[in-house]
Amino acid sequence: MDWLERVAGLRQWSRDGVRAPHKPLLLLYALGRFQADAEGELPYTAVEADLKRLLAEYGPARATTPAYPFHHLVSDGVWEVRTDRGGGSPGTGVRELRASGAAGRLAPGLRVVLGREPSLLGRMARVLLDLHFPPSLHQDLCDAVGLELELAETEALVAPGRRQRDRRLREIVLTAYAYRCAFCGYDGMLGTVPVGLEAAHVRWWAFDGPDDIDNGLCLCSLHHKLFDRGVLGIGDGHRILVSQRFAGRSPAARDHVTALAGRPLLGPEPGIRPIAASHRSWHTRQVFRRS
Repeated sequence: MDWLERVAGLRQWSRDGVRAPHKPLLLLYALGRFQADAEGELPYTAVEADLKRLLAEYGPARATTPAYPFHHLVSDGVWEVRTDRGGGSPGTGVRELRASGAAGRLAPGLRVVLGREPSLLGRMARVLLDLHFPPSLHQDLCDAVGLELELAETEALVAPGRRQRDRRLREIVLTAYAYRCAFCGYDGMLGTVPVGLEAAHVRWWAFDGPDDIDNGLCLCSLHHKLFDRGVLGIGDGHRILVSQRFAGRSPAARDHVTALAGRPLLGPEPGIRPIAASHRSWHTRQVFRRS
């Protein structure tokens, strides 16, 4: 059994690029807990609040329930659920999960292999991160679920036929936007090397976002993170959106975030395709934190 392939092939509801990271988030959470306590179980009543927070912070804006992945992850062969009555999940009903004393943990076979081969945990986590989240959120997610990954474990699975990232995209995007952040105009250089500037995917690469110029945006590190977290978006007329859920009392928060609302994007250079409407629409629906 190839556990990496099993993790890469988690069955998820998907249609038209809709994000459904429920199972990946629960599995990342379970890996973090396993790293801290390989023998411990995860009672639903203890997991519920943590998983709800993870879904709110890293899932789509629509309402969802932690009960869904807690029950359905069993079908992927990497997770088991037991209740006070014995093995098997009682379903996706929150009341039933609570009342039955439901508790989950990694599947027995997976726990044995992880005990024998600890580095597999890091490789599994990298697969989940690479396939479901943009790189700007990887460390935040690891911190949120308590995962500590070694640098030697960063190589993710590349299954046959899986797309490869275009390593040229960063230079193409930065050049198209004249080496300045499309939101704030930051254009820092160390000698002749740009620092703090990154190429962001509007529609995430993990969700079929192409490595094309009309899906790329040059952003400073701060605004890249805020864009991928849904604080910032791009509206009609390529004007900047700021989520009404964002709160910041300092002058820096106002100057660097809230004051951007309604401003036009800076770039791209004349003759270069602007961000495609379909990619903007995906980001607005699936990432931007609307009120």
